[in-house]
Amino acid sequence: MLDLSGLTRRVLLVFAFAALPLAAIAQQYPARPITLIIPFAAGGPQDTIGRIVSVRMSEILGQQVVIENVGGAGGTTGSKRVADAAPDGYTIIQASVGTHAKSQTLYKKPAYNAVTDFTPVGLLGETPIALTVRKDLPAKDFKEFVAYAKANQDKMSFGSAGPGSATHLGCVMVNLVLGTDITHIPYRGTGPAMLDLQGGRIDFMCEIINTAKPHIEAGSIRALAIMTKERSPVLPNLPTALEQGTKGLEAYTWTAFFLPKGAPEAVVKKLNDAMVQALKTPAVRERLQGTGVEVVSDDRMTPKYLGEFVKSEIEKWAVPIRKSGVQQD
Repeated sequence: MLDLSGLTRRVLLVFAFAALPLAAIAQQYPARPITLIIPFAAGGPQDTIGRIVSVRMSEILGQQVVIENVGGAGGTTGSKRVADAAPDGYTIIQASVGTHAKSQTLYKKPAYNAVTDFTPVGLLGETPIALTVRKDLPAKDFKEFVAYAKANQDKMSFGSAGPGSATHLGCVMVNLVLGTDITHIPYRGTGPAMLDLQGGRIDFMCEIINTAKPHIEAGSIRALAIMTKERSPVLPNLPTALEQGTKGLEAYTWTAFFLPKGAPEAVVKKLNDAMVQALKTPAVRERLQGTGVEVVSDDRMTPKYLGEFVKSEIEKWAVPIRKSGVQQD
C-alpha cells in the first residue's frame, strides 16, 4: 500500500483541488474568512494600503479579509509563510518590490523563489520615489543637480533608511544612471536620515513620496525630481527626471497580491475580480492616492501581467544591488 505520510499537507491539497471542477471551486469560494499577510509592521505604508483595500474586498467577496502583520527579514518572513501555505485561496501575501524583486538578489540564499513559489493575483499600485536634497544645495533643479553631482561627487553623500532599503537602492540607481560614485550613509530608519538631510549633514535622499511630502511642503528640504515616467498627483508640480533630460532613472515601490503556488485558476480569477472592483471604487482610489499610491491601469492589474512584471523587476534591481555590494545572509 502506498505510504502518503511523507507528503505535505500543501501537496495533498494541490491534488485535492486539482481534482475538483473549476466551476465548483469558484462557486464555493470563499466559504470562510481570508487571511491577508502583510509582511511588515502595522502602521507602515504597506499596512495602510492593505487596510484600505481589504475593507472593500471583504464587502465584494462576502467574507472578511483579515489582516495579519508578519514582519521580519525585510518582509521575507511573511512571504515565506505564504509560499508554504495551502494553495486554497485563504492565505494571500501583499507583496512589494522588496519582497518579490529585490530580495532575490539581496539575499545570498533567498527564502523562496518569487517567480515559481507563488501564483500571481494582480498588481495594485505604485508609490513614486522623489529625489530630495538639502535646502541649501546649490543645484536648483535636476539638470543642475546632475552637473553638480558629477563635479562634486567626491565631497557628496546621500542617506538612506539602511542597506538594501528602497531609499538606499533608489539612490544607488542615481549613481548608476549618472555614472557617479557618491558616498552612502546608512541610518537606522528613514527618520534619522531625514533629520540629517534637514540639518544639511547629508546632501540628498531618494525618499518615498508620501514620507517626503510634509518636509517638502514645510520647506525643510527640496525636491528636484520624481523618479517615475510620469508626474505624481501628490506633487503635480514636481517634474520627472525624464522631463529634465535624464533617461532610465526609475525607482518606486509597488504593491501586489500573490497566492501560494498551485492556486486554482478560478480562485485566482475571483480574487483578481474583487481586487479590481475594489480599486475602481472612487473612495478607495481617493484614499490610496492620498497616501501617494498610484493605482495601475486596467491592463496592468491582470495575473499574467504581474507574472511577467515580477521577472522584469528582479532583473532590473539585480544591477544596482550588485553594484552597491550589499548582500544579506
